Amino acid sequence: MNLEQRINEDIKAAMLAKEKDKLNALRAIKSAILLAKTQKGAADEISEEGEIKILKQLVKQRQDSAEMYKQQNRDDLYQEEKFQLDIISAYLPKMLSEEEVEASLKQIIADNGFAGMKDMGKVMGQATKLFAGKADNKMVSDIVKRLLS
Repeated sequence: MNLEQRINEDIKAAMLAKEKDKLNALRAIKSAILLAKTQKGAADEISEEGEIKILKQLVKQRQDSAEMYKQQNRDDLYQEEKFQLDIISAYLPKMLSEEEVEASLKQIIADNGFAGMKDMGKVMGQATKLFAGKADNKMVSDIVKRLLS
């Protein structure tokens, strides 16, 4: 079952349970998916990577909004954004721990004989494909820098 089907099922369940806040978060996801599908040049189906990218974008928006509301002492709006953030994050794949990422990066470096900062781009190229949606790119970059230096 792809993300769009899961969201539609969860929207029905939230409607039946009269969970208004959860319904708002789910509708935001559905809206973003429909928007991505109707963009010029878009395919009929969104790839799994595309779905993850959409979810990450929504998570980032909620984090930024929540932070802004917290700075402005708007706890009511902060709590709403935080709730939506938690709902949307539940649809993202489980993130890898720093230890798991480091072990995989060591394997990539050893298998390909990479050494030194000159090979950072090559390592990052393989790492971004391997960790797509499963690890934060900044964390991966920091670990690669540490391992190659």
